Amino acid sequence: MEHFDVLVVGAGISGIGAGYHLQDKCPDRTYAILEGREAIGGTWDLFRYPGVRSDSDMHTLGYAFKPWTNPRAIADGPAILEYLHETAREFGIARHIRFSHHVSKAAWSSDNSRWTLDVENKAKGETVRFTCNFLFMCSGYYNYAEGYTPSFEGTEQFKGQIIHPQKWPETLDYKDKQIIVIGSGATAVTIVPEMARDAAHVTMLQRSPTYLVSRPGQDAMANRLRRILPEKIASTIVRWRNILLGAYFFRMCRTRPERVKKMLLDGVRAALPAGYDVDTHFTPTYNPWDQRLCLVPDSDFFEAIKFNKASVVTDYIETFTENGIKLKSGKHLEADIVVTATGLNMQLMSGIPIIVDGQVMNPGDCLSYKGMMYSDIPNLATSFGYTNASWTLKCDLTCQYVCKLLNHMSEHGYTQCLPKRPVDEAETAPFIDFSSGYVQRAMDQFPKQGRNEPWKVYQNYLKDKVVLGFSGVDDGVMIFSAPAPVQPLAEPVAKSA
Repeated sequence: MEHFDVLVVGAGISGIGAGYHLQDKCPDRTYAILEGREAIGGTWDLFRYPGVRSDSDMHTLGYAFKPWTNPRAIADGPAILEYLHETAREFGIARHIRFSHHVSKAAWSSDNSRWTLDVENKAKGETVRFTCNFLFMCSGYYNYAEGYTPSFEGTEQFKGQIIHPQKWPETLDYKDKQIIVIGSGATAVTIVPEMARDAAHVTMLQRSPTYLVSRPGQDAMANRLRRILPEKIASTIVRWRNILLGAYFFRMCRTRPERVKKMLLDGVRAALPAGYDVDTHFTPTYNPWDQRLCLVPDSDFFEAIKFNKASVVTDYIETFTENGIKLKSGKHLEADIVVTATGLNMQLMSGIPIIVDGQVMNPGDCLSYKGMMYSDIPNLATSFGYTNASWTLKCDLTCQYVCKLLNHMSEHGYTQCLPKRPVDEAETAPFIDFSSGYVQRAMDQFPKQGRNEPWKVYQNYLKDKVVLGFSGVDDGVMIFSAPAPVQPLAEPVAKSA
């Protein structure tokens, strides 16, 4: 049984960032990253569907400590994956990763101020145990094993292939095939133009539209600044420009939704052929940023429509048939392949059972402390990014705060930190204020947020920068203690581990 000061769960974009910050700000701590899969990268290694790419600019989705230097600001999956591999190698993070180590249970003992993790070593087919002082969950927010597919009538009689993007076949041949992509979110908007390059035709079948916004795949200002300024300075300027513009745009969506709606729809009309039915196919019933906007780099989605390689149908599915899908309107769409880009299943902390002093904890019954910890669960934090901005912006702040917390505990001899829920914080709100179906289906798994600090969750980088970056950790809510252990535990590993 190995012991570490910190165990990080997940070697995706969050876990690699956590490794860097622990090395940089807590160099005297031992840590390991437990990764259930056989490779790093998380999302960017798992998803292999055509055209997989970021829907945030890489100058903010990339790490502040390692500027993104690729000319493309909207990057494809392989480029992002290579960036993560390069980061892990460059900063020596890769040697801390234990691959094929799937955490099946985490149990906390207040008597010993330790977490004990049951871990399935899938490479050896055995269960091993690790202990740690602090558990840092960086495992993302969805179920890696299975995406979300609604129940459709008649799928058993369809003679073609039905594919979910989360499990894309490596050898799929769709050249000159008729394709239906069910869905209207970021995955569908990404897949359609990419498959349209080789398919006979691709139809995006949606129940309701999503807001789309086109922007160049390359950031001209960033590429120009990089030629005339040092890389670090150029990256910082572009990063802060994008942060501020993103915050301003989100605020406009909240304060002047009709104005933003008109701007977005005018952009769609300008990108499509004259007379295209934008009202039916591209005008949502909700306001901008009530759900996530979909990014269209270089207008590729609209170009596919203009050249009649793709089309959009807004209707409801009645049933699958032998050779396609029959719609509620009576129309029939023929297909050789149907792609169900119908979303994901959200999952908090990889669904790992969390046990505190013998009691199974339900995070859904907890309050979120500063958007990263849980009331009445000690020595545990979760890296969870923004819904309205680049994921990594919040993860960076979370990592910095966790390191600050660990250093405070070390300086004062504390072994435990516990966000204690106050009795008067009874009024709560959902952790995420989003109307998207994938969010609503899973909100009972997530902690609630309170109405007051530090229980309120901000989807605002500038506010979080102040709350997490500059405030102290001893706020009167976090309870620190140092009880003497009641029994000896595993010897710590060497500091070089």
